[in-house]
Amino acid sequence: MVIKRPEQIPSSEITDKKVYLNRRNFMRGAAMLATVVATGELYRRLNEPPQPTPRGEKLAGVQPPAPSVRSTSEKLTSFEDITSYNNFYEFSTDKGAVARKAKDFVTRPWTVRVEGLVNKPKVYDLDDLMKIAPLEERIYRLRCVEGWSMVIPWVGFPLKALLDEVEPLSNARYVAFETLFDPKRMPNQTTSVLDWPYVEGLRLDEAMHPLTILATGLYGEALPPQDGAPVRLVVPWKYGFKSIKSIVNIRLVADQPKTTWSMYAPNEYGFYSNVNPNVPHPRWSQARERRIGEYGLRDTLIFNGYAEEVASLYTGMDLKVNF
Repeated sequence: MVIKRPEQIPSSEITDKKVYLNRRNFMRGAAMLATVVATGELYRRLNEPPQPTPRGEKLAGVQPPAPSVRSTSEKLTSFEDITSYNNFYEFSTDKGAVARKAKDFVTRPWTVRVEGLVNKPKVYDLDDLMKIAPLEERIYRLRCVEGWSMVIPWVGFPLKALLDEVEPLSNARYVAFETLFDPKRMPNQTTSVLDWPYVEGLRLDEAMHPLTILATGLYGEALPPQDGAPVRLVVPWKYGFKSIKSIVNIRLVADQPKTTWSMYAPNEYGFYSNVNPNVPHPRWSQARERRIGEYGLRDTLIFNGYAEEVASLYTGMDLKVNF
């Protein structure tokens, strides 16, 4: 490479100072503009609202709950919040990403096998399952162990109606539930974040309680994938993780079944998992909760506000031991 001294450079090869400065200012301005545009795009991406969930099929013949079932009059959580902030580890551990990753989840055909200690085991097609009992709208509080809550207008029918149809045997004491295991359709099942498939369980008397339902919809429409389509359990006095989603198997058994979270961290998640502000999670208090869509915190209610209906199920039990 030839290096020239200043006096050896012809004036014709020297860029005019004004042109140089104008070019430098242009490049600086272009870089700043690109930065501003990129920052604006990043801001928009971080702050844009989630895409609205497509509305589901309208469910026909939905009835109000039976007079014996007390319904809350609290303000409903919006459809948008219910369908965009979800715990469903089969799709993602990010609550805000579940809806996007589950949007193409196909729920038909679908069957639910009911077996074990019953007189009449049966495999139910989804349409047959939904004809077992009239669909009712049940407005229930949902309280999650992380400290947030919602008020959801579920559509479903009492689990008791299904269990009565299969006729539990006298030695059946528990009901075990299992979620679909299909990593092609539920992509996060390829990870080891939990042991798959997801499993849950109830005592038989809890399962037969009038408040316990199998939900197939919300806001009068078919259940969206991110909320547990096509059929999920709803047990309103227990923490949300007990209400297992996308159920494919229900089995009546004599012994207490294993449950996913109690296997994952038995010191943190017990079999019963009743909402109890007096029993803190080992890593945080359960005394207060954040209602999605509201500012501030509210007091957590014992049994999530359903003590009048369910406290008798646990007479004589130490709820700090049987958490």
